[in-house]
Amino acid sequence: MNLKQQLRNTLLTVLKYTLNPLTSRVAHSSFGPFAIVQHVGRRSGKIYETPIIAIPVEDGFVIELSYGHGVDWHKNVLAARGCTIVWHGREYLIDKVEPLDTEIGIAAYPPSQRVILRVLGRKDFEKMKFQP
Repeated sequence: MNLKQQLRNTLLTVLKYTLNPLTSRVAHSSFGPFAIVQHVGRRSGKIYETPIIAIPVEDGFVIELSYGHGVDWHKNVLAARGCTIVWHGREYLIDKVEPLDTEIGIAAYPPSQRVILRVLGRKDFEKMKFQP
């Protein structure tokens, strides 16, 4: 493992045990941009909860993959072909995940957040769809 991968893994571990518990509390409330992704572990079969920022759209949510496609929660969702998103206290069964073009993904966010996403160079967006 090279130095860049080690630093990335260290950062993700620190966030997992510090920032994620805080954002999880906010995500379980009924305000703010945070949601909870409930997903099943690929190997363990355990149910996990991961906080994300989700923007509601007509038939699902647009999410920005801050840490890329290689994070465990995302791999779990793809392997299980779905998950549950808890948004403002309501559960949505996600049964389809579609990659989005960067500009389409950014356009789903409010103007102030679009600026931040562009400045940070965010490019990985997906639409998590549910059936009404």
